[in-house]
Amino acid sequence: MTAREQHFELSHELVTMKTADQQAAPQANSDDPAQQLAWRRLTAQHGDRLRALLEQHGHWPTAEEVGEEAALGAWLVAQHADRQLDVQRLALRLLEQAVEDGTAGPEGPSRLAFLRDRLHVNAGLPQRYGTQIQGITADGAPVLWPVEDAEKMDAYRAEAGIPPFAEYTAQHAPKR
Repeated sequence: MTAREQHFELSHELVTMKTADQQAAPQANSDDPAQQLAWRRLTAQHGDRLRALLEQHGHWPTAEEVGEEAALGAWLVAQHADRQLDVQRLALRLLEQAVEDGTAGPEGPSRLAFLRDRLHVNAGLPQRYGTQIQGITADGAPVLWPVEDAEKMDAYRAEAGIPPFAEYTAQHAPKR
């Protein structure tokens, strides 16, 4: 199989997982335990498959190789592998290398920040960029998981190409 054929197959599989992930995402916060379980099963299945693909591929699947939608798919699957820290660690390591090498594209640094924070929260460590929230207060304010250094958080966010926390949360706040 040629490299082009391998990249096409990888791209197709990552896009397929991304589509399934996005369609099932509402189940994650459902009140129905059966829907929550279906979400956990899907993300575990996708996490297992992503691990195998990353190990086989040997580096982060970049947009240049597999297309932007597939690169986004790899990142989403890694983000949602919340119960598979080994998958998130592998993805983080490979994405870090791609960002360092300049092959991760313009979205690479921000995706790396979100994945790093997600892994840290899942591992019980403080996050750096303030991308992960526990929930929303009654008055609509986001409640962050612990942060390494709240005073430097917006500077870290700027380095990763993420808007300041207050601006970002205002953009994503529910409309009243």
